[in-house]
Amino acid sequence: MNVKDFIRSIPDFPKPGVQFRDITPLLSNPKASEACVTKLIEMLEGQQIDKVAAVESRGFFFGILLAQRLGVGFVPIRKPGKLPYEVLSETYDLEYGTDALEIHKDAISKGERILLHDDVLATGGTALAASRLIERLEGTLIQCNFLIEIEMLAGRQKLEHFPVKSLMTF
Repeated sequence: MNVKDFIRSIPDFPKPGVQFRDITPLLSNPKASEACVTKLIEMLEGQQIDKVAAVESRGFFFGILLAQRLGVGFVPIRKPGKLPYEVLSETYDLEYGTDALEIHKDAISKGERILLHDDVLATGGTALAASRLIERLEGTLIQCNFLIEIEMLAGRQKLEHFPVKSLMTF
């Protein structure tokens, strides 16, 4: 099964000139979703993982499935104001302005081996902010993995200090 066939391209969304890669057809097909989870785990190449951290919101879809399949905990990384307990925050740059991500201060213990997952690697700003949160909690980032990587946006370069694996590239 070619899971790339389940990615829908939507031109000019959310703004003109952007080719949006929509994963909802993939999510609606259980066999394709299962194939993605299996392939994402295979990309770990036998690495020992203690927790899966995933970025709001589309990273949650496969992040929780990965955690369940691996038999480990799940750590949500969210936009500001969404987590109810004490948080660490990390700001990152957008094309126009800034945004931030937050994680519970007790979500990761020192030395825990973390898999960071998100749906798309584009410019790398979100993934870099998430990786910094993991490091600030003294977790060991084993791998950043993504369903999709938009190669022309060179997000991988921002993550040069971490192993990066992508299931599909566009």
